[in-house]
Amino acid sequence: MPFDVLTMGRVGVDVYPLQTGVGLAEVSTFGKYLGGSPTNVAVAAARYGRRTSVITKTGADPFGEFVRTALSGYGVDASFVGTSDVAPTPVTFCEIFPPDDFPLYFYRLPKAPDLDIDPEDLDLDAVAAARIFWVTGTGLCEEPSRSATLAALRHRAKRGTTVFDLDWRPMFWKDPTEARVYYREALTHTTVAVGNLDECEIATGEREPHAAATALLAAGVELAVVKQGPKGVLAMDRGGAVAELPPVPVDVVNGLGAGDAFGGALCHGLLSGWDVARTVSFANAAGALVAGRLACSDAMPTAAEVEEKLREVNGDV
Repeated sequence: MPFDVLTMGRVGVDVYPLQTGVGLAEVSTFGKYLGGSPTNVAVAAARYGRRTSVITKTGADPFGEFVRTALSGYGVDASFVGTSDVAPTPVTFCEIFPPDDFPLYFYRLPKAPDLDIDPEDLDLDAVAAARIFWVTGTGLCEEPSRSATLAALRHRAKRGTTVFDLDWRPMFWKDPTEARVYYREALTHTTVAVGNLDECEIATGEREPHAAATALLAAGVELAVVKQGPKGVLAMDRGGAVAELPPVPVDVVNGLGAGDAFGGALCHGLLSGWDVARTVSFANAAGALVAGRLACSDAMPTAAEVEEKLREVNGDV
């Protein structure tokens, strides 16, 4: 059976403080969670009963074992999780200063194993067959991951739904000026683009939301989703549908997993055949739920939780 959602890219271990409002120097206890944006998207989609998998690599270490065990526990197929000897499995620390300050500290040097994915490592049949294939901008930042990501996109040739999460992380690029070249190439092979205003600007040169969405559609995608933080989210498709939704109210605990929850819920909506407004509304609510929780992977909601949140927002409860 083909996967409903097959993602590719970053994986690691999130080490999050169990105390909020203080810096890492003062934190004494931490929680350990599965991390990495495309990995969390696969976890989020699995919560809705979708058959998911992730193409990635860990180090040959106990944290790599943790990644595989955690994926299986969340119902995510781990058969495409390889092992690289370039470096240990990455860890990511954060500081939590609600409602809107969550500094991240990536330990991915000299090179993360998930950037050591080679084109020869790919199961191109699985890539072509997946109902949704999800790649990220981080996967383009360094070789051989860049070549592998582009090879997968070219082979897929826009079969099904192909999502490009713009995922702009400037600290991962040796030469950030190169990013737009590779982003533009990736966009020609994808059907859906998702990004915040900074990411859209890197990909298109446009920062105004409607102009950015229009530029993404002109680059070749069929659906452009522009996340605007406290101003909500804008989605436009090639057929002329436009949905512009305000943020879902939430008491923010940790905003770092909200985008991944949004992504997994977006996949669920696309697979369900919902219209743009319904899909983005569901994704918006899923992101808000996770922003109100501490972890990322552990915090991904079920469909029932998202629907309950939507009823609350719409005044139906």
